Amino acid sequence: MTDPQFGPAVLAWYDQHGRKDLPWQQGITPYRVWVSEIMLQQTQVATVLGYFDRFMSALPTVQALAAAPEDEVLHLWTGLGYYSRARNLHKAAQIVVARHGGEFPRDVEQLCELPGIGRSTAGAIASLSMGLRAPILDGNVKRVLARYLAQDGYPGDPQVARQLWAAAERLMPHERCNHYTQAMMDLGATLCTRSKPSCLICPLRNGCRAHLLGRETAYPEPKPRKALPQKRTLMPLLTDTQGNVLLYRRPSTGLWGGLWSLPEMDALPDLHALAERHGLQLGEPRALPAFTHTFSHFQLSIEPWLVPASPRVSVVAEGDWLWYNLTAPPRLGLAAPVKKLLRRVAEDSIGELP
Repeated sequence: MTDPQFGPAVLAWYDQHGRKDLPWQQGITPYRVWVSEIMLQQTQVATVLGYFDRFMSALPTVQALAAAPEDEVLHLWTGLGYYSRARNLHKAAQIVVARHGGEFPRDVEQLCELPGIGRSTAGAIASLSMGLRAPILDGNVKRVLARYLAQDGYPGDPQVARQLWAAAERLMPHERCNHYTQAMMDLGATLCTRSKPSCLICPLRNGCRAHLLGRETAYPEPKPRKALPQKRTLMPLLTDTQGNVLLYRRPSTGLWGGLWSLPEMDALPDLHALAERHGLQLGEPRALPAFTHTFSHFQLSIEPWLVPASPRVSVVAEGDWLWYNLTAPPRLGLAAPVKKLLRRVAEDSIGELP
């Protein structure tokens, strides 16, 4: 298969087998495509489906997203992880409304200037919703191209990435750019899968060098593995007589940025300083089952403690601190393990945590 045959083969396959019923493929707009692309980063389609529908019901336009409180955006994102995506989504929406009159730029370079939008996401927005000839290189497309070319090296290395981008640009047709982009993503997601590619029904099999070599799963080369660092923290659930739990908002940058979380400390004696700050009389702490939460770059061992707390003064939370009402929870963005712990406390049956 030569380069001129690549695009037509992909499009012919799309016409017969491509996915056309995903929620963001209905009533296509740059906003809907953008939100779906950000959600799909590091996240499976099956997981995104429910989140996308809820997000669109609550914030159906870029104007609605721009005007929403950050807590509402993070609340709708809770459980999807990689929360910087949600904060960047919120910032970018405000920029689109303030600087571009609520219209997404019809230009890849200008799209890339928006927070959280890289070259591949910009290409997806431009091609899928505007029909522009703008290649993408997400994880699925990297896998298809790396196998088709039998591309040596880890795709995250700059030199390898440049070669894959050059191929993506060269192979993209000049017509039906929206269908081609969707088809390339679909090929990677449904046929050219990571471990068991369906080569016999792939439209690119006759020109795929990895297939001709019989070494499909050797490409793309994996990232060299490193052992994940281990960290630990104590998380006290300070609970008042009404069953409310003391939470604080984390800084906007860094781990769980902008989300509401439990206090963290190295050892139980550190509770005394927290009690002094908020005017609390503490009861006897009770250990809850410890568990591990895995991030992309480290593992966090969490040791939760249930601590009865009664206020000694009338105001015990201020600014970035609040008492979280378990029976009528406010719409806040919560760190995933904190959400699990609060749910267990609300159910009043703390068992083993996953």
